[in-house]
Amino acid sequence: MLVILVSFAYGFGFVLSRFGLPPMVGFLLAGFTYNLVGFTPPAGLELVSDLGITLLLFSIGLKLDVKGLLKPEIWGSATAQMLLSTLVIFAILMLGQQTLNVRFLELSWTAMLVLGFALAFSSTVYAVKVLEEKGDMTAVYGKIAIGILIMQDLFAVLFLSTAADKLPSLWALAVLGLPLLRPLLFRLMDLSGRGELFILCGLFLALGVGAETFSLVGLKPDLGALVIGLLIAGHPRAPELSKALFGFKELMLIGFFLSIGMTGLPNVEMLLVSLLLCLLLPLKTGIYHLIIGRFGLRARTSLFSSLTLSNFSEFGLIVASIAVGQAMLPEEWLLIMAMTVSISFALSSPLSFFSERIYQHCEPWLSRLDRQWCHPLDAPIEINQARAVIFGMGRIGAGAYDELQKTYGQAICGVDHTPDRVDQNRSQGRRVILGDAADTEFWLKLKKDPELELIILAMPNHQGNVFAVQQLRRLGFDCMVAAIATHPEEVEELSEMGICTAYNMYEQAGSGLARQALEGCVLRE
Repeated sequence: MLVILVSFAYGFGFVLSRFGLPPMVGFLLAGFTYNLVGFTPPAGLELVSDLGITLLLFSIGLKLDVKGLLKPEIWGSATAQMLLSTLVIFAILMLGQQTLNVRFLELSWTAMLVLGFALAFSSTVYAVKVLEEKGDMTAVYGKIAIGILIMQDLFAVLFLSTAADKLPSLWALAVLGLPLLRPLLFRLMDLSGRGELFILCGLFLALGVGAETFSLVGLKPDLGALVIGLLIAGHPRAPELSKALFGFKELMLIGFFLSIGMTGLPNVEMLLVSLLLCLLLPLKTGIYHLIIGRFGLRARTSLFSSLTLSNFSEFGLIVASIAVGQAMLPEEWLLIMAMTVSISFALSSPLSFFSERIYQHCEPWLSRLDRQWCHPLDAPIEINQARAVIFGMGRIGAGAYDELQKTYGQAICGVDHTPDRVDQNRSQGRRVILGDAADTEFWLKLKKDPELELIILAMPNHQGNVFAVQQLRRLGFDCMVAAIATHPEEVEELSEMGICTAYNMYEQAGSGLARQALEGCVLRE
């Protein structure tokens, strides 16, 4: 059965990826098809799914800025959205009960209020997966979306603690002392070396110290993994640990998406109710957009954050399970919620994937919603008096900057969309500004300087590099353009767009190393 399920997952994921959709949509369809054929889910699939979610939250903690959660655009947006979405969805469900002859809507007002609360949540698993695939975890809109989701997770913990009539034990207060263990946790990471022992150290911290400790005192295990990730986020090797666990997390999350589709077999009426609930997604997206925009974030940032959150959460399944256990909902609602969450993922995936095109189409009227003042982190910027500009100031971009200084001196400017990376480069003496090369407005406000001779696109996201080339051509920039790529087909696509140089950094890394080695030998002689 396991071999069949893996085959289904690969087959559907591969086919959907050929159509430009994220493989996760294929995993969802694979789960439904596997269940429809009548196969029995393999033993341990639910455990794999739970481990995937736990490692996901642990990895979020490793990258999360705690101070960012205290910003008004995070806690204010999350709180206002939860209240408004819950009340609006509750009102629509009440209206549907009065106008539609659907037996599944024959519920008490308290049950509908709980459903409204559950449908107000967005999926952390889905959003992080999309942001990682797009390389936008550290973009302004990505940080806004993740911050809102973390706040929603905190709301979820409060709900689960009260709705299940089970308060955490008094020992739960002991978790407040976890920061005292931070030096010990740091020491463990230092002593674990590299390789498999370092990976096991990460699994031990996430699953043992974090998830299991919180579970023993009556708290949500996933929250424990998140907290431990936060505690060790300041360690120099935290990024290395995140990369080391990436493969485990991705593999186990496949189990999560497969399990969503294996909840049960729906009938036509259940499917109809799920589709009707998914009609709430545009409304939910609009609420996100309006609220986020009130904090001075531009229409593009608000839209991108909203599209990332334009789905329903797996938390809805947990709420439905509690409500069924308390006889508030009929058992069929478990399957309805599973269908609704799955369909919302499938609908949201293309929206997130084509978010830039959607923005370009809607920009004329979305811009009317912009406030007169703009958030400092989201303000468009201009590049002036630069003969060479480098987009993407990671290791490759920084190396290119240092090399170009020999030719252009101080007439170089770096651009990066990550505030932390901008600060790091500035501290090393480089002239770097905060900007997003995948932002249409950034390019529209970029003045053409006749002295600009060279643009290097060193962004890790190929789609971002392609979009940047398109904008340069559309706006009439006639300077030389070079870009990096990681696959031969990407080099071919960039070359066909007319850039001067498309550099495959993996293929040419070896030749660069050999060239430097030979130069070193000549110098020694």
